[in-house]
Amino acid sequence: MAGRGGRMQALTSRGAVVVGFDRSERSRRAVRWAVREAASQHRPLLLVHVLNWPADHHPKALLPGEETLLGPLQRMLQRELDELTAGCRSEEELEVRSALPIGDPAEVLGRLALDAAEVVLGGPLLGSESGVLGSTVADLLARRGGAPLVVVRERAGRQIPDSAPVVVGIDGSQSSPPVIGFAFDYAARHGCPVLAVHAWSDLPRELLDRMRNWELPVDDELMNDARAVLDSSLAGWVQRYPGVEVRCVVAPEKPAQTLLEEAGGARLLVVGSHGRGRVRRMFLGSVSHAAVTRAPCPVAVVRAS
Repeated sequence: MAGRGGRMQALTSRGAVVVGFDRSERSRRAVRWAVREAASQHRPLLLVHVLNWPADHHPKALLPGEETLLGPLQRMLQRELDELTAGCRSEEELEVRSALPIGDPAEVLGRLALDAAEVVLGGPLLGSESGVLGSTVADLLARRGGAPLVVVRERAGRQIPDSAPVVVGIDGSQSSPPVIGFAFDYAARHGCPVLAVHAWSDLPRELLDRMRNWELPVDDELMNDARAVLDSSLAGWVQRYPGVEVRCVVAPEKPAQTLLEEAGGARLLVVGSHGRGRVRRMFLGSVSHAAVTRAPCPVAVVRAS
C-alpha cells in the first residue's frame, strides 16, 4: 500500500455508493443495505475499511526485521474485504470495488463523500451515540458537502413489509427540495409510498396537550398554514413521480418527536442536515441528530444543494 497521500489520490468514489466497513455486525448490515441501494441505482459499490493507524507510530519499529505489524494486519483486513466483495458480487450483478486506506475514518469518508452518489454507514446501537462508524463519524460527515449520508440503524431480524413508507421531514425551507427529492427517488426505485411529515412546534408536549383543550381559532389557522406549506413543498414532486403514493401528516408537535414516532414502521427516514429552533448541534441540526442517534430504521441525512 502506498502512503496516506498516495493511497487517497488513487482512491476514487465518483458516482459510487460508498459503504464504510469496520468488521462489526452493524456495518455488515450497512453493506447489505448498500448492495441493494447500488443495484437499484445501477451504480458501482465501493467498500471502504479505513485503517486508523496512529500517525506517530512508525511501522518498522513495531516488529524486528523487514516484516512489520502493519503488513500482516493489512493482509488480514484485505482478505476479509475480498471475501465481502465477492459476496456482494454474487448477491447482485454489481461492479464492486474495495479499498483499505490509512487515516482517520471521518476524514477519509468525508473526502470520498464529495464525489460519491451516497455514503452508507452502520449506525450505533439504539440509544447509543458512540461507535467507530456511528454518530461521531456521521456528525463529522454531515458538516461537509457532498453525497447524502445513510446511517443504517436496523435491528437484526427487524421485518418491514414492502408497503412500509419512506418517511420524510419537510419544513418548507429552501433546503427541503433535495430532501424531498431523495425520498421520492428512493420510493420510486423500491416501490413504496412516501409519508410526508410537517411538524413545527418547539413547545413542551404538556403545554401542547393543554392548548388542544382550549379550542383556540389560531390553532386552526396554524394547521391550515402548515398544510399549505406541505402541499406547496410536494407539488412538483407529486407530478414528477406519479406512480408514488403519498400520504401526509401535519402536527403541532416537536419535529424530532413526530418523525421518530412515524419512523417506527418505516423503511427509511429522510431528514435534512440543518438545525431548527433554539437547540442546535455543532454538526447536525437537532432533528437530524435525533434521527441518527434514536431512529429505529435507516436514516438518510441529505444536505442542501
